[in-house]
Amino acid sequence: MNHKPYILFLLISVLSCEKDDMYVPVKSLYEEGEEFLTGNLGVNATSGEAFGFEILGLTEIQQVSFGTGNSLFSQNWVSAPASTTARDGLGPTFNARACANCHFKDGRGSPLVNGQNSSGFLMRISLPGQDANGNAIPVPNYGEQIQDRSNFGIPFEAKVNVSYDNIYGFYADGTTYELRNPTYTFTEQQYGSLSGVETSPRIATQTIGLGLIDALPDAEILKFVDEFDSNNDGISGRANYTYDIESNTQKMGRYGWKANVATLKQQVASAFHGDMGLTSSLFTENNCPTPQQDCFDAPSGGELEVTDTQLDRVTFYQATLAVPNRRNFQEESVLKGRKLFNEMNCISCHATNQKTGSSKFTPLLDDTRIRPYSDFLLHDMGEALADNRSDFLATGQEWRTQPLWGIGLIDAVNNHTFLLHDGRARNIEEAILWHGGEADNSKLSFKNLSAEDRQNVLDFINSL
Repeated sequence: MNHKPYILFLLISVLSCEKDDMYVPVKSLYEEGEEFLTGNLGVNATSGEAFGFEILGLTEIQQVSFGTGNSLFSQNWVSAPASTTARDGLGPTFNARACANCHFKDGRGSPLVNGQNSSGFLMRISLPGQDANGNAIPVPNYGEQIQDRSNFGIPFEAKVNVSYDNIYGFYADGTTYELRNPTYTFTEQQYGSLSGVETSPRIATQTIGLGLIDALPDAEILKFVDEFDSNNDGISGRANYTYDIESNTQKMGRYGWKANVATLKQQVASAFHGDMGLTSSLFTENNCPTPQQDCFDAPSGGELEVTDTQLDRVTFYQATLAVPNRRNFQEESVLKGRKLFNEMNCISCHATNQKTGSSKFTPLLDDTRIRPYSDFLLHDMGEALADNRSDFLATGQEWRTQPLWGIGLIDAVNNHTFLLHDGRARNIEEAILWHGGEADNSKLSFKNLSAEDRQNVLDFINSL
Protein backbone atom coordinates (compact mmCIF):
# COMPACT_ATOMS: atom_id res chain seq x y z
CA MET A 1 0.00 0.00 0.00
CA ASN A 2 1.33 3.42 -0.93
CA HIS A 3 1.22 5.64 2.21
CA LYS A 4 2.74 8.69 0.53
CA PRO A 5 -0.58 10.39 -0.40
CA TYR A 6 -1.87 9.88 3.15
CA ILE A 7 1.33 11.25 4.73
CA LEU A 8 1.22 14.20 2.34
CA PHE A 9 -2.40 14.84 3.36
CA LEU A 10 -1.43 14.79 7.06
CA LEU A 11 1.49 17.14 6.41
CA ILE A 12 -0.74 19.62 4.57
CA SER A 13 -3.31 19.39 7.36
CA VAL A 14 -0.68 20.09 10.02
CA LEU A 15 0.71 23.03 8.09
CA SER A 16 -2.78 24.38 7.59
CA CYS A 17 -3.50 24.11 11.29
CA GLU A 18 -0.23 25.86 12.11
CA LYS A 19 -1.12 28.62 9.69
CA ASP A 20 -4.59 28.97 11.22
CA ASP A 21 -3.09 29.00 14.71
CA MET A 22 -0.86 31.89 13.67
CA TYR A 23 -3.85 34.00 12.70
CA VAL A 24 -6.28 33.18 15.51
CA PRO A 25 -4.37 35.17 18.18
CA VAL A 26 -4.19 38.21 15.90
CA LYS A 27 -7.93 38.29 15.33
CA SER A 28 -8.55 37.72 19.04
CA LEU A 29 -6.68 40.94 19.83
CA TYR A 30 -9.75 42.95 18.80
CA GLU A 31 -11.62 44.39 21.78
CA GLU A 32 -15.35 44.77 21.31
CA GLY A 33 -16.21 48.41 20.66
CA GLU A 34 -12.62 49.69 20.62
CA GLU A 35 -13.33 51.61 17.42
CA PHE A 36 -15.71 53.92 19.30
CA LEU A 37 -13.28 56.35 20.94
CA THR A 38 -16.12 58.37 22.47
CA GLY A 39 -18.87 55.78 22.89
CA ASN A 40 -21.98 56.57 20.89
CA LEU A 41 -20.99 60.22 20.36
CA GLY A 42 -18.53 59.55 17.54
CA VAL A 43 -19.11 59.93 13.82
CA ASN A 44 -18.05 57.80 10.88
CA ALA A 45 -16.12 60.40 8.92
CA THR A 46 -13.02 60.16 6.76
CA SER A 47 -13.26 63.17 4.42
CA GLY A 48 -11.64 66.58 4.62
CA GLU A 49 -14.58 67.64 6.82
CA ALA A 50 -14.01 64.84 9.34
CA PHE A 51 -13.35 67.16 12.31
CA GLY A 52 -16.31 69.46 11.66
CA PHE A 53 -19.31 67.36 12.73
CA GLU A 54 -21.29 67.81 15.92
CA ILE A 55 -21.80 65.00 18.41
CA LEU A 56 -24.94 62.97 17.85
CA GLY A 57 -28.13 63.92 19.66
CA LEU A 58 -28.05 67.73 19.88
CA THR A 59 -31.47 69.37 20.14
CA GLU A 60 -32.63 71.85 17.51
CA ILE A 61 -31.76 74.76 19.81
CA GLN A 62 -28.32 73.28 20.48
CA GLN A 63 -27.79 72.82 16.75
CA VAL A 64 -28.49 76.54 16.27
CA SER A 65 -25.90 77.36 18.94
CA PHE A 66 -23.47 74.97 17.27
CA GLY A 67 -24.05 76.61 13.88
CA THR A 68 -23.65 80.13 15.26
CA GLY A 69 -20.45 79.13 17.02
CA ASN A 70 -19.18 77.55 13.83
CA SER A 71 -19.83 80.79 11.94
CA LEU A 72 -18.02 82.88 14.55
CA PHE A 73 -15.15 80.41 14.58
CA SER A 74 -14.77 80.45 10.80
CA GLN A 75 -15.33 84.06 9.74
CA ASN A 76 -12.73 86.80 9.74
CA TRP A 77 -12.78 89.58 12.32
CA VAL A 78 -12.02 93.09 11.06
CA SER A 79 -10.46 96.20 12.58
CA ALA A 80 -12.68 98.81 14.23
CA PRO A 81 -14.60 100.88 13.41
CA ALA A 82 -16.50 98.86 10.82
CA SER A 83 -20.04 98.40 9.60
CA THR A 84 -19.78 94.78 10.76
CA THR A 85 -19.97 95.81 14.40
CA ALA A 86 -20.58 92.27 15.66
CA ARG A 87 -17.17 91.20 14.36
CA ASP A 88 -14.94 94.22 14.59
CA GLY A 89 -12.14 94.97 17.03
CA LEU A 90 -9.40 92.81 15.50
CA GLY A 91 -5.95 93.59 16.81
CA PRO A 92 -4.45 96.16 16.71
CA THR A 93 -1.71 93.49 16.65
CA PHE A 94 -2.54 89.85 16.07
CA ASN A 95 -1.51 86.47 14.62
CA ALA A 96 -4.71 85.52 12.79
CA ARG A 97 -7.98 87.06 11.64
CA ALA A 98 -10.14 84.01 12.46
CA CYS A 99 -10.00 80.97 14.70
CA ALA A 100 -10.14 78.86 11.55
CA ASN A 101 -6.97 80.50 10.21
CA CYS A 102 -5.07 78.48 12.82
CA HIS A 103 -7.48 75.53 13.16
CA PHE A 104 -8.42 75.14 9.49
CA LYS A 105 -11.49 72.90 9.29
CA ASP A 106 -11.16 72.45 13.06
CA GLY A 107 -7.85 70.75 12.40
CA ARG A 108 -4.17 71.23 12.98
CA GLY A 109 -2.02 74.24 12.12
CA SER A 110 1.03 74.19 9.87
CA PRO A 111 4.65 74.91 10.84
CA LEU A 112 6.21 78.31 10.37
CA VAL A 113 7.23 79.19 6.81
CA ASN A 114 9.62 82.13 6.59
CA GLY A 115 8.11 85.17 4.95
CA GLN A 116 4.52 83.90 5.12
CA ASN A 117 1.69 84.72 7.50
CA SER A 118 1.07 82.13 10.17
CA SER A 119 -1.30 79.26 9.48
CA GLY A 120 -1.45 78.07 13.05
CA PHE A 121 2.03 78.86 14.39
CA LEU A 122 2.79 81.27 17.23
CA MET A 123 5.71 82.05 19.52
CA ARG A 124 5.23 82.34 23.28
CA ILE A 125 7.81 84.47 25.09
CA SER A 126 8.54 85.38 28.72
CA LEU A 127 11.21 86.28 31.24
CA PRO A 128 12.46 83.78 33.82
CA GLY A 129 10.23 83.42 36.86
CA GLN A 130 6.52 83.56 37.62
CA ASP A 131 4.05 86.01 39.12
CA ALA A 132 1.96 85.43 42.26
CA ASN A 133 -0.55 83.29 40.32
CA GLY A 134 2.11 81.20 38.60
CA ASN A 135 1.78 82.98 35.26
CA ALA A 136 4.82 83.64 33.11
CA ILE A 137 6.55 87.03 33.43
CA PRO A 138 5.77 89.15 30.33
CA VAL A 139 8.65 90.51 28.27
CA PRO A 140 8.80 94.32 28.56
CA ASN A 141 7.46 96.03 25.41
CA TYR A 142 6.18 92.71 23.99
CA GLY A 143 4.11 90.73 26.47
CA GLU A 144 3.84 86.92 26.38
CA GLN A 145 3.31 86.27 22.67
CA ILE A 146 4.78 87.68 19.48
CA GLN A 147 2.10 89.29 17.32
CA ASP A 148 3.61 89.25 13.84
CA ARG A 149 0.70 91.01 12.09
CA SER A 150 -1.15 94.27 12.67
CA ASN A 151 -3.88 96.55 11.41
CA PHE A 152 -3.07 99.27 8.90
CA GLY A 153 -0.87 101.98 10.40
CA ILE A 154 0.05 99.95 13.50
CA PRO A 155 3.52 98.37 13.79
CA PHE A 156 3.60 94.60 14.21
CA GLU A 157 5.82 93.43 17.06
CA ALA A 158 8.39 91.23 15.32
CA LYS A 159 8.84 88.45 12.80
CA VAL A 160 9.91 84.90 13.59
CA ASN A 161 12.13 82.87 11.28
CA VAL A 162 13.11 79.20 11.38
CA SER A 163 16.04 77.18 10.05
CA TYR A 164 16.64 73.44 10.29
CA ASP A 165 19.63 71.22 10.97
CA ASN A 166 19.42 67.58 9.96
CA ILE A 167 19.89 64.81 12.51
CA TYR A 168 20.69 61.36 11.15
CA GLY A 169 20.14 58.03 12.85
CA PHE A 170 19.43 54.39 12.19
CA TYR A 171 17.23 51.55 13.38
CA ALA A 172 18.52 48.28 14.79
CA ASP A 173 18.05 46.66 11.37
CA GLY A 174 20.30 49.28 9.75
CA THR A 175 17.54 51.36 8.15
CA THR A 176 18.45 55.04 8.33
CA TYR A 177 16.26 58.01 9.18
CA GLU A 178 16.55 61.79 9.17
CA LEU A 179 15.03 64.32 11.56
CA ARG A 180 14.80 68.13 11.33
CA ASN A 181 15.94 70.16 14.33
CA PRO A 182 14.52 73.72 14.23
CA THR A 183 16.21 76.92 15.38
CA TYR A 184 14.09 80.05 15.75
CA THR A 185 15.28 83.64 15.46
CA PHE A 186 13.63 87.07 15.58
CA THR A 187 13.86 89.77 12.95
CA GLU A 188 12.32 93.23 12.56
CA GLN A 189 12.01 93.65 16.32
CA GLN A 190 10.00 96.87 16.66
CA TYR A 191 10.28 97.45 20.41
CA GLY A 192 13.78 96.43 21.37
CA SER A 193 15.92 93.31 21.36
CA LEU A 194 14.36 89.93 22.15
CA SER A 195 17.76 88.36 22.77
CA GLY A 196 17.80 86.00 25.72
CA VAL A 197 14.04 85.77 26.32
CA GLU A 198 12.44 82.40 27.01
CA THR A 199 10.60 81.11 23.94
CA SER A 200 8.16 78.35 23.13
CA PRO A 201 6.98 77.73 19.56
CA ARG A 202 3.44 76.35 19.37
CA ILE A 203 1.28 74.80 16.63
CA ALA A 204 -2.52 74.86 16.85
CA THR A 205 -4.02 71.41 17.40
CA GLN A 206 -7.23 69.83 16.12
CA THR A 207 -10.21 70.82 18.27
CA ILE A 208 -12.25 67.61 18.42
CA GLY A 209 -13.37 66.10 21.74
CA LEU A 210 -12.69 69.22 23.80
CA GLY A 211 -16.01 69.10 25.65
CA LEU A 212 -15.29 65.56 26.80
CA ILE A 213 -11.93 66.66 28.19
CA ASP A 214 -13.66 69.50 30.05
CA ALA A 215 -16.12 66.99 31.54
CA LEU A 216 -13.42 64.71 32.97
CA PRO A 217 -13.41 64.78 36.78
CA ASP A 218 -10.00 65.58 38.22
CA ALA A 219 -9.88 62.06 39.66
CA GLU A 220 -9.98 60.56 36.17
CA ILE A 221 -6.74 62.36 35.35
CA LEU A 222 -5.12 62.00 38.76
CA LYS A 223 -5.50 58.22 38.68
CA PHE A 224 -2.62 58.11 36.20
CA VAL A 225 -0.28 60.25 38.31
CA ASP A 226 2.95 58.55 39.37
CA GLU A 227 5.15 61.54 40.08
CA PHE A 228 7.86 59.55 41.83
CA ASP A 229 7.66 56.48 39.55
CA SER A 230 6.59 54.11 42.30
CA ASN A 231 6.19 51.22 39.84
CA ASN A 232 9.67 51.75 38.36
CA ASP A 233 8.52 51.80 34.74
CA GLY A 234 10.29 55.08 33.99
CA ILE A 235 6.99 56.98 33.61
CA SER A 236 6.19 59.65 36.20
CA GLY A 237 3.36 61.85 34.96
CA ARG A 238 2.07 64.70 37.08
CA ALA A 239 -0.71 67.25 36.86
CA ASN A 240 -0.26 70.93 36.13
CA TYR A 241 -2.20 73.43 38.25
CA THR A 242 -2.98 76.74 36.64
CA TYR A 243 -4.74 80.03 37.35
CA ASP A 244 -8.44 79.99 36.46
CA ILE A 245 -9.57 83.54 35.72
CA GLU A 246 -13.31 83.04 36.27
CA SER A 247 -13.02 81.52 39.75
CA ASN A 248 -9.81 83.32 40.73
CA THR A 249 -8.43 80.00 41.96
CA GLN A 250 -5.86 77.40 40.99
CA LYS A 251 -7.30 74.48 39.04
CA MET A 252 -5.95 71.45 37.27
CA GLY A 253 -4.81 72.27 33.75
CA ARG A 254 -6.00 70.09 30.89
CA TYR A 255 -5.68 72.20 27.71
CA GLY A 256 -2.67 73.46 25.81
CA TRP A 257 0.71 71.94 25.08
CA LYS A 258 1.71 72.36 28.73
CA ALA A 259 -1.75 71.71 30.27
CA ASN A 260 -1.60 75.40 31.15
CA VAL A 261 -5.36 76.16 30.87
CA ALA A 262 -8.01 74.64 33.14
CA THR A 263 -11.28 75.24 31.29
CA LEU A 264 -12.44 75.22 27.71
CA LYS A 265 -14.03 78.67 28.05
CA GLN A 266 -10.74 80.20 29.16
CA GLN A 267 -8.91 78.38 26.36
CA VAL A 268 -11.25 79.95 23.79
CA ALA A 269 -11.13 83.42 25.39
CA SER A 270 -7.34 83.38 25.64
CA ALA A 271 -7.08 82.51 21.93
CA PHE A 272 -9.40 85.41 21.06
CA HIS A 273 -7.20 87.70 23.14
CA GLY A 274 -3.69 86.46 22.40
CA ASP A 275 -4.10 85.41 18.78
CA MET A 276 -6.56 88.03 17.51
CA GLY A 277 -6.33 90.88 20.01
CA LEU A 278 -10.01 90.66 20.99
CA THR A 279 -11.22 91.51 24.48
CA SER A 280 -13.89 89.59 26.40
CA SER A 281 -15.23 89.37 29.94
CA LEU A 282 -12.28 87.09 30.80
CA PHE A 283 -9.62 89.29 29.17
CA THR A 284 -10.81 92.87 29.36
CA GLU A 285 -7.59 94.75 28.62
CA ASN A 286 -6.32 95.42 25.10
CA ASN A 287 -3.31 93.27 24.29
CA CYS A 288 -0.99 96.30 24.03
CA PRO A 289 2.18 96.11 26.15
CA THR A 290 3.78 99.43 27.04
CA PRO A 291 5.20 101.34 25.07
CA GLN A 292 3.04 100.32 22.10
CA GLN A 293 1.22 103.66 22.09
CA ASP A 294 -0.17 103.25 18.57
CA CYS A 295 -1.78 100.05 19.77
CA PHE A 296 -3.29 101.78 22.81
CA ASP A 297 -4.61 104.65 20.69
CA ALA A 298 -6.26 102.44 18.06
CA PRO A 299 -10.09 102.35 18.06
CA SER A 300 -11.73 99.39 19.77
CA GLY A 301 -14.70 97.30 18.75
CA GLY A 302 -16.62 98.09 21.90
CA GLU A 303 -16.17 97.66 25.64
CA LEU A 304 -16.07 93.90 25.09
CA GLU A 305 -15.20 93.01 21.50
CA VAL A 306 -16.32 89.42 22.01
CA THR A 307 -19.63 89.47 23.88
CA ASP A 308 -20.48 86.81 26.45
CA THR A 309 -23.04 85.38 24.05
CA GLN A 310 -20.46 85.09 21.28
CA LEU A 311 -17.90 83.57 23.64
CA ASP A 312 -20.43 81.04 24.91
CA ARG A 313 -21.50 80.08 21.38
CA VAL A 314 -17.94 79.47 20.19
CA THR A 315 -17.17 77.53 23.37
CA PHE A 316 -20.28 75.38 22.91
CA TYR A 317 -19.29 74.75 19.30
CA GLN A 318 -15.84 73.62 20.38
CA ALA A 319 -17.30 71.52 23.21
CA THR A 320 -19.62 69.56 20.91
CA LEU A 321 -17.34 68.78 17.98
CA ALA A 322 -17.36 65.02 17.51
CA VAL A 323 -14.41 62.64 17.44
CA PRO A 324 -14.38 60.42 14.35
CA ASN A 325 -14.61 56.70 15.01
CA ARG A 326 -11.60 54.58 14.14
CA ARG A 327 -10.98 53.10 10.72
CA ASN A 328 -9.34 49.79 9.71
CA PHE A 329 -9.53 48.66 13.31
CA GLN A 330 -9.76 44.94 12.50
CA GLU A 331 -6.98 44.82 9.93
CA GLU A 332 -4.20 42.45 10.87
CA SER A 333 -1.44 45.05 10.79
CA VAL A 334 -3.49 47.41 12.97
CA LEU A 335 -4.24 44.73 15.56
CA LYS A 336 -0.59 43.70 15.66
CA GLY A 337 0.39 47.35 15.92
CA ARG A 338 -1.90 47.93 18.90
CA LYS A 339 -0.35 44.95 20.67
CA LEU A 340 3.13 46.36 20.05
CA PHE A 341 2.00 49.85 21.12
CA ASN A 342 0.94 48.38 24.47
CA GLU A 343 4.04 46.21 24.83
CA MET A 344 6.30 49.23 24.25
CA ASN A 345 4.44 50.93 27.13
CA CYS A 346 3.23 53.80 24.96
CA ILE A 347 -0.14 53.19 26.57
CA SER A 348 1.25 54.33 29.91
CA CYS A 349 1.06 57.97 28.76
CA HIS A 350 -1.34 57.63 25.82
CA ALA A 351 -4.01 56.22 28.11
CA THR A 352 -7.46 55.02 27.07
CA ASN A 353 -9.63 54.32 30.09
CA GLN A 354 -11.42 57.46 31.29
CA LYS A 355 -15.03 58.34 32.04
CA THR A 356 -16.55 61.80 32.00
CA GLY A 357 -18.63 63.17 34.83
CA SER A 358 -21.22 65.92 34.52
CA SER A 359 -20.76 68.38 31.64
CA LYS A 360 -21.61 72.07 31.90
CA PHE A 361 -22.39 72.11 28.15
CA THR A 362 -24.84 69.25 27.53
CA PRO A 363 -25.90 66.04 29.30
CA LEU A 364 -24.93 64.19 26.12
CA LEU A 365 -21.32 64.42 27.31
CA ASP A 366 -22.11 62.97 30.75
CA ASP A 367 -20.87 59.56 31.94
CA THR A 368 -19.14 58.72 28.66
CA ARG A 369 -16.35 56.18 28.48
CA ILE A 370 -13.60 57.63 26.27
CA ARG A 371 -10.35 56.47 24.68
CA PRO A 372 -8.41 59.70 24.04
CA TYR A 373 -5.00 58.01 24.08
CA SER A 374 -3.82 60.63 26.56
CA ASP A 375 -3.55 60.88 30.32
CA PHE A 376 -3.52 64.72 30.08
CA LEU A 377 -0.55 64.80 32.45
CA LEU A 378 2.86 66.43 32.17
CA HIS A 379 5.79 64.22 31.21
CA ASP A 380 9.48 64.96 30.85
CA MET A 381 10.15 64.43 27.14
CA GLY A 382 13.88 65.04 27.28
CA GLU A 383 16.24 67.83 26.26
CA ALA A 384 15.77 67.43 22.52
CA LEU A 385 12.13 68.57 22.72
CA ALA A 386 12.61 71.09 25.55
CA ASP A 387 11.58 74.71 25.05
CA ASN A 388 13.24 75.72 28.36
CA ARG A 389 10.22 77.88 29.26
CA SER A 390 8.25 77.12 32.41
CA ASP A 391 4.44 77.27 32.37
CA PHE A 392 2.89 77.17 35.85
CA LEU A 393 4.23 73.86 37.27
CA ALA A 394 5.47 72.60 33.89
CA THR A 395 9.22 72.75 33.37
CA GLY A 396 10.88 73.44 30.05
CA GLN A 397 11.18 69.70 29.36
CA GLU A 398 7.62 68.77 30.30
CA TRP A 399 4.70 68.50 27.89
CA ARG A 400 1.13 67.36 28.25
CA THR A 401 0.45 64.04 26.52
CA GLN A 402 -1.19 64.89 23.22
CA PRO A 403 -4.46 62.98 22.58
CA LEU A 404 -4.06 60.71 19.57
CA TRP A 405 -7.72 60.50 18.57
CA GLY A 406 -8.09 61.83 15.04
CA ILE A 407 -4.35 61.75 14.30
CA GLY A 408 -4.79 59.51 11.27
CA LEU A 409 -7.16 62.02 9.63
CA ILE A 410 -4.98 65.14 9.86
CA ASP A 411 -3.67 64.56 6.35
CA ALA A 412 -7.21 64.30 4.94
CA VAL A 413 -8.35 67.45 6.76
CA ASN A 414 -5.26 69.64 6.61
CA ASN A 415 -3.19 68.17 3.76
CA HIS A 416 -0.12 67.63 5.92
CA THR A 417 1.19 65.35 8.66
CA PHE A 418 3.41 67.77 10.62
CA LEU A 419 3.34 66.88 14.32
CA LEU A 420 4.69 67.80 17.77
CA HIS A 421 4.43 71.20 19.44
CA ASP A 422 6.22 73.08 16.66
CA GLY A 423 5.56 70.84 13.67
CA ARG A 424 9.17 69.66 13.38
CA ALA A 425 8.09 66.04 12.85
CA ARG A 426 6.96 65.48 9.27
CA ASN A 427 4.98 62.35 10.13
CA ILE A 428 4.11 59.96 12.95
CA GLU A 429 7.36 58.03 12.60
CA GLU A 430 9.46 61.14 13.13
CA ALA A 431 7.30 62.18 16.08
CA ILE A 432 8.06 58.85 17.78
CA LEU A 433 11.78 59.27 17.10
CA TRP A 434 11.77 62.68 18.79
CA HIS A 435 10.47 61.16 22.03
CA GLY A 436 12.95 61.19 24.91
CA GLY A 437 13.04 61.47 28.68
CA GLU A 438 10.29 59.32 30.14
CA ALA A 439 9.48 58.03 26.65
CA ASP A 440 13.05 57.07 25.79
CA ASN A 441 12.56 53.36 26.52
CA SER A 442 9.47 53.24 24.32
CA LYS A 443 11.35 54.97 21.52
CA LEU A 444 14.24 52.51 21.80
CA SER A 445 11.78 49.62 21.66
CA PHE A 446 10.34 51.09 18.46
CA LYS A 447 13.83 51.44 16.96
CA ASN A 448 14.54 47.79 17.72
CA LEU A 449 11.48 46.52 15.87
CA SER A 450 11.62 45.00 12.42
CA ALA A 451 10.55 47.18 9.49
CA GLU A 452 7.28 45.22 9.30
CA ASP A 453 6.49 45.71 12.97
CA ARG A 454 7.35 49.42 12.80
CA GLN A 455 4.82 49.72 10.00
CA ASN A 456 2.28 47.80 12.09
CA VAL A 457 2.66 50.36 14.87
CA LEU A 458 2.24 53.23 12.40
CA ASP A 459 -0.82 51.53 10.88
CA PHE A 460 -2.37 51.30 14.33
CA ILE A 461 -1.73 54.94 15.21
CA ASN A 462 -3.10 56.01 11.82
CA SER A 463 -6.28 54.10 12.62
CA LEU A 464 -6.99 56.40 15.57
